[in-house]
Amino acid sequence: MVVESDGYNALIEYFIDNLSVFSSKDERVGSETIDELVHELVASQIMAICDQNQRMPQSMRFEVMSEADKIVADLEEVLSSVWNQKPTYKQVSVLEKYIGLVKNLFDAAVSECA
Repeated sequence: MVVESDGYNALIEYFIDNLSVFSSKDERVGSETIDELVHELVASQIMAICDQNQRMPQSMRFEVMSEADKIVADLEEVLSSVWNQKPTYKQVSVLEKYIGLVKNLFDAAVSECA
């Protein structure tokens, strides 16, 4: 659906281009870790996709959730050295933008299947 797409590969390249942000020693913000932030952002986007597509078949919902888990696993692997740290403002910004772009891929894939 999304994880094996050219669009997702392009997003991974975008993320790698911004990876230096995660080696920053800037001030950490908030009370949650990068792990918690990623899970929260992905979950909210997946809920939005499901809310926007009320008639989506259950099998597609499960596929979306399964792929969301793979995306989180990819992020965890790439960010393993900072996964349990609090993020900086720039890191929050990169993660929000990246996960928003991933949602756009899901939106396009779901609309193609509808």
